[in-house]
Amino acid sequence: MDISGKKRCGWCTGSELYEKYHDEEWGRPVYDDDTLFEFLLLETFQAGLSWITILKKRENFRKAFDDFDYKKVAAYDDDKIAELLNDAGIIRNKLKVYGAVTNAQAFIKVQEEFGSFSKYFWGFTNGKPVVNNFTSLKEVPATTPLSDTISKDMKKRGFKFVGSTVIYAHMQATGMVNDHVMDCWIRQ
Repeated sequence: MDISGKKRCGWCTGSELYEKYHDEEWGRPVYDDDTLFEFLLLETFQAGLSWITILKKRENFRKAFDDFDYKKVAAYDDDKIAELLNDAGIIRNKLKVYGAVTNAQAFIKVQEEFGSFSKYFWGFTNGKPVVNNFTSLKEVPATTPLSDTISKDMKKRGFKFVGSTVIYAHMQATGMVNDHVMDCWIRQ
């Protein structure tokens, strides 16, 4: 519980940035492709790191990756990639930078096939969030059979850095799954 008297999911307490993200974004259903791509790109860079690290650099990523415009990211050339690899404001991992470009290209292909990335992604749950009823953080899984299925399908479609753990985090962030613990004020 914080000074406002609000009980939150334990992972976000103690950081103003984390609490704001938790209160305003995490677990809220996102159906627009622009935001889904933003989270996909950020989750790609988060692989192996803490989410707070990415949140602190989110505005740097926004600037470096043309406001998360997947059409622009899909067209990045070697010069732009070299520029990104020299940008101290983001995570300068060569494989992840190339992965972001590859994922933008795969994202567009999915849009062409399904009409939108949202239709594809949310199609795994018939457009409705999966609502879990966890009472503690210890119960919240890192992966589920559904995240395994989505991960496998995305890999077949050419996406990179989309292991089941990354996909489950993406599902949580974009509200495809609601993992707010039962006594979190958001659930009320």
